[in-house]
Amino acid sequence: MSSQSANDVVLVKKFIEGDSSSFETIINRYKDRVYTYVLMVVKNQELANDIFQDTFIKVMASLRKKKYEERGSFISWIIRIAHNLIIDHYRKEKRLQTVSNEENEIDLFNSPKFSDSNIEEVLVKRQIENDVRKLLETLPSEQKQVVLLRLYGDLSFKEIAEITGVSINTALGRMRYALINLRKVIEEKNISLTM
Repeated sequence: MSSQSANDVVLVKKFIEGDSSSFETIINRYKDRVYTYVLMVVKNQELANDIFQDTFIKVMASLRKKKYEERGSFISWIIRIAHNLIIDHYRKEKRLQTVSNEENEIDLFNSPKFSDSNIEEVLVKRQIENDVRKLLETLPSEQKQVVLLRLYGDLSFKEIAEITGVSINTALGRMRYALINLRKVIEEKNISLTM
């Protein structure tokens, strides 16, 4: 068990025993990964905020009811909750396809790590991000899901397999075919994803 996993177990135990600051530590540790995953899937900042909040409310309620079992990593359990909430949302809306958010495009580059970049670099990076988003939309949903979980959720293939309910080999295969399909589209459309 990694030290972070062991640390997660300690934080969960402390929270169940009534230490609310330990839950705050959990949120601070995983908020960026969870939010980024949700936003990349739903493509709507307001909806992503709602699902993100609902995710941690559900995590808190599940921990209080002692529904968390130590099978796999803690973050994969949280991402699975977020993933299920996204599915629930689209079922309620009777829409299973993601919606476009062209009017409310968020600035992924509004970050201190880009503050030293000149405007040309920022514009090129923004264009590359837009191109990557468009490329991901060309993938079948199962392949796109694996890419999002791997690249934006920063999950291992074991964690992805647990979340999606498939074997590790299937998750690896979906990633492999996603990369093959992305390369084909890049070559066909002569897209350059470099600075």
